[in-house]
Amino acid sequence: MDLTLHGHNALVTGANGGLGRHFAQTLARAGACVALAARRVGSLDAVRDAIHAEGGSVECVALDVTQAASVTAAFDAASAALGPITVVVNNAGIAVTKPLVDQTEDDWRRVIDVNLDGAWRVAQAAARHMVAHARGGSIINIGSVLGLRVSSQVPAYAASKAAVLHLTRAMALELARHRIRVNALAPGYVETAMNREFFASDAGAAMIKRIPQRRIGTPGELDGALLLLASDAGSYMTGATIVVDGGHAINSL
Repeated sequence: MDLTLHGHNALVTGANGGLGRHFAQTLARAGACVALAARRVGSLDAVRDAIHAEGGSVECVALDVTQAASVTAAFDAASAALGPITVVVNNAGIAVTKPLVDQTEDDWRRVIDVNLDGAWRVAQAAARHMVAHARGGSIINIGSVLGLRVSSQVPAYAASKAAVLHLTRAMALELARHRIRVNALAPGYVETAMNREFFASDAGAAMIKRIPQRRIGTPGELDGALLLLASDAGSYMTGATIVVDGGHAINSL
């Protein structure tokens, strides 16, 4: 099974921190040339330098997933620098955490605009680009275990991620004839710098107890699923969701 990505050009949205940075580095280590995309290009300097330090090929592009013109421009810039984009990791996302009754219309709209509408804009632009260059490709939508089950105080996030999983299947059905695969990766709770303090708290410890493996994951534990979906090793997979969550989605508690 060949998990390498030599000869592939990848674009990763939300590549400026957390899982996006890790995904970009993983693809580069597997041999892909990587376009790092984020709303603020300057925020990509650290991951760009890290990939360069390991001998990888990398470019930075500005991309605001809430603006269709920005998404199109990012694909144009990335392909001009690297060549046709054959792998897209649709990762950008946000959450607003507060009780349902305190959520505002703006809270709901902001999350949906990034997590669902933004994922749609990027995936559609990726599909158009891949159809035009006629080499096929892989679109990987980053979902969440909360697209399969729910948690309190994040209604828009859970709804958006559930919709992304269904969007993945709908796109896969239409794009298969163009040799474009569309799959989703649904992580459970994975430790990042952003959430490390929470999981060290009493509330975080209580949440961990609800995970069958009684621990949270590490970014590296997503690598196998990511590379399977990105590489030719997953060539017969489309419309699938790979859940990497320590068993959280199957826990009835």
